[in-house]
Amino acid sequence: MAARRLKPLFDRVLVQRAEMIQKIGSVYIPESAQSKLTEGTVVATGPGGRNHTGETVAMTLKEGDKVLLPEYGGDKIEIDSVEYTLYREAEILGVLDPK
Repeated sequence: MAARRLKPLFDRVLVQRAEMIQKIGSVYIPESAQSKLTEGTVVATGPGGRNHTGETVAMTLKEGDKVLLPEYGGDKIEIDSVEYTLYREAEILGVLDPK
């Protein structure tokens, strides 16, 4: 995977947003009716942030986690024609349970 070339720093998380559903059965959904998806998959994480004494605080998220994302925010990055978004770990709203 091309995104593995990018290693986020500190408490940053590289996320690939889920694909929008553009068709349900034989019905196409117009772009104006599609909302921005708020789910994604963690592709890479940094080593963690620093606390007030300078020690590294380990990341809660790990590669492969399905996460709930804020509707706005993050920094968009394109690697090999694939769009990713870079967030701080604190901006991620939650981890989706795989069950």
